Amino acid sequence: MRLTIGEKSLFTKELETALERNEVDLVVHSLKDLPTTLPPGFTIGAVLKRENPHDAVVLHPKNMGKSLDTLPDKSVIGTSSLRRAAQLKKRFPHLEFKDIRGNLNTRLKKLDEKDDFSAIILAAAGLRRMGWDSRVSQILGPEDCMYAVGQGALAIEVRARDEDILEMVSVLHDPDTVLRCIAERAFLRRLEGGCSVPVAVHTEVKDSQLYLTGAVYSLDGSDSLKETMQTSIRVDERVQRVGVTANNMPGPAQDASEKLGLDLANLLLSKGAKEILTVARQLNDAR
Repeated sequence: MRLTIGEKSLFTKELETALERNEVDLVVHSLKDLPTTLPPGFTIGAVLKRENPHDAVVLHPKNMGKSLDTLPDKSVIGTSSLRRAAQLKKRFPHLEFKDIRGNLNTRLKKLDEKDDFSAIILAAAGLRRMGWDSRVSQILGPEDCMYAVGQGALAIEVRARDEDILEMVSVLHDPDTVLRCIAERAFLRRLEGGCSVPVAVHTEVKDSQLYLTGAVYSLDGSDSLKETMQTSIRVDERVQRVGVTANNMPGPAQDASEKLGLDLANLLLSKGAKEILTVARQLNDAR
């Protein structure tokens, strides 16, 4: 068996080409980097137990002990995410937000070695996986900043026709993570969203109920729509749901998760989400 670990520096298309050519048998991605509709012939064979999906604040060393609430007016916060910036501009109007690019190492170096940023916002999961928990100054809860679809989860992409590989990796599925991410991905796909528009979610499984909160934002966060729905998921069909194949999990629970995402997206669309996202996409494209 041949395995490739996908990173943002390696384009998803290149990794899928390797899969298609049988150069590798499976690829590990951050789920949030995978589109909600995969190319024909590919599927997500496993979604692993989710790491903390929330965003984290990493402060400049001179600001240790502070939080976003207590940073001085006009403090500059670095983030490359439209989703994060839109929410945080609304929640912390005394702060300014600017783009910061590069991998985790590069961003942390820009923060530590210069005075351009008072803090930067990163995914908590990425910091934990790198062993940099000590850099986390604050975890942003859903009241401050909801997370990206699939954030914190790892996905294993395989060839859909490879029954043996699908069977092998299926044991890695984490049931709660699978159902949460199916709902999130269905929500995003129905909205026709992606990284070019601010869409955020929060999911929770509690007492056999799956709760999904979803929101859309204008680029500056001044216009937004946010709603919550829930569905029962009392927990072999070979069916893909938003690119995920989970043969070892009950089909009805997966169907309910997917329908929850679609229903919430339709509710926001009925309230004007399409208009908000269209304007946000146009403004982002013009930047």
